[in-house]
Amino acid sequence: MAHAVAEHAPVSYLEKKGILSWLSSVDHKRIGILYLITTMSAFLVGGVFALLMRAELARPGMQFMDPQTYNVLMTLHGSIMIFLFIVPGIVATFGNFVLPIQIGARDVAFPVLNRFSFQVYLAGLFIIALGLANPADTGWTFYPPYSSTTDTNVITLTLGAFVLGFSSILTGINFIVTVHKMRAPGMTWYRLPLFVWAIYSASLIQVIATPVVGISLILLVAERVFGVGFFTPALGGDPVLFQHFFWFYSHPVVYIMILPAMGVVSEILPVFSRKPIFGYKAIAWSSVAIAAVSFVVWAHHLFVSSLSTTAGIVFSFLTFTVAVPTAIKVFNWLATLYKGQIELKTPMLYSLAFIFLFIIGGLTGLPLAMIGVDVHLHDTYFVVGHFHYTIQGGTVLMMIAALHYWWPKITGRMYNEKVAAFMFWFVFIGFNLTFIPQFILGIGGMPRRYADYLPEFAPLHLISSIGAYTLGIGYFVTILNLLISLKKGEKAPANPWRANTLEWQIESPPTEHNFHEIPTITSWPYDYGQKEERKKESL
Repeated sequence: MAHAVAEHAPVSYLEKKGILSWLSSVDHKRIGILYLITTMSAFLVGGVFALLMRAELARPGMQFMDPQTYNVLMTLHGSIMIFLFIVPGIVATFGNFVLPIQIGARDVAFPVLNRFSFQVYLAGLFIIALGLANPADTGWTFYPPYSSTTDTNVITLTLGAFVLGFSSILTGINFIVTVHKMRAPGMTWYRLPLFVWAIYSASLIQVIATPVVGISLILLVAERVFGVGFFTPALGGDPVLFQHFFWFYSHPVVYIMILPAMGVVSEILPVFSRKPIFGYKAIAWSSVAIAAVSFVVWAHHLFVSSLSTTAGIVFSFLTFTVAVPTAIKVFNWLATLYKGQIELKTPMLYSLAFIFLFIIGGLTGLPLAMIGVDVHLHDTYFVVGHFHYTIQGGTVLMMIAALHYWWPKITGRMYNEKVAAFMFWFVFIGFNLTFIPQFILGIGGMPRRYADYLPEFAPLHLISSIGAYTLGIGYFVTILNLLISLKKGEKAPANPWRANTLEWQIESPPTEHNFHEIPTITSWPYDYGQKEERKKESL
């Protein structure tokens, strides 16, 4: 891999000070940092709402809120976490910061459009904030006919989500064009880092699927404002039509969330096992395969919503096919670890946890793809556990892993490794304490989205609530540790992890334009020298 460290004193991208210099910047790195600040702030707010719900659910009966308040908190938790944090999460933050450097570019293809996409994101955030006055209580899915008739502020919340969709589309277009047109000389498709493949695949989904949910939300607003019957039976509409529209987007969006996390894992594992990634092409193309298959599995969310028998069988079969490219990735990650020189730094700890938790998330999805089993488990806490093992155990944990992995590059500072590793165990144990009981609750018939429950479910709910607060402590101290390092952390070297991808071959933090000269790529980014070591051993 080409080496591109400047010979003279560099000027960091952090050099310019002041809020206006940040908000007016078209530097992809600064825009990535702005996304990071806003998405992590949304994560903390959404997390507080989750902890309030778990506090209420710690004991049966209503403790300190009424059912309406509980429904509002559930709606805000889901909407903020999905639309403001997880969907833009890794894509808009680390995609913006890392992707152009990894392909040897000075910026994304459309820098001004990139800034505009963040401004659109801020507009969507502002609209959702306005909706906090009499906030919606429909859940983040906004299902009619209830969302068409409730007197809460559904319109504002759905308009905010609609605006956020534009930001997602613009970001996706920018990354697709950047990967096609901005690669450095010699950066062929099979020399691209796997993180780039993952972001590219997620961007395809963003561009194709997001307009569908945008249209759905606008039709919902039109129904409420003008009384046009799209989804409400009393007006001649069909609520199942909304579910088809919504899940045609919202199942692919799961892979917008998880594909970038898979890309982060594929970057971290070879670095901290000092081995070439196993099955590079299989991992790369499996990302594209997951993106493609994600568009034809949406109706497994509607097994209990009047699907025909034939349609149910077809969508059940198609849902199982998603497991194939996913299993390819897991197999290749485990093969990469095999006989590796494992170094258990914090990013590696989170990556190993991801593999373990994501396997559970994937395997618990298989029963939900079986029509007969799904009839029992649908709308129970089993679905809540499955979803969180996939998204929080996947995307959120790898967001934290990416933060630790690229933090020295982003800030030029090293964090306290001992604190970070110790807090990992709070996160890991707290996460499993929170959601393993929810699988058992769901199998026992505990419905989700209920503010109260029968006394027989109380012990498992209490364990889940204790786990949630353990998890919350882990996340809070983890983020605090990173923030403290901004002032007290040791200065980071250019390449503290001895990684081969291009972002680790430039200064920490990077200069404004990344490279003084565009590098020429002559090698694959994942060869960590074991071939040469094996040759020496054989001699």
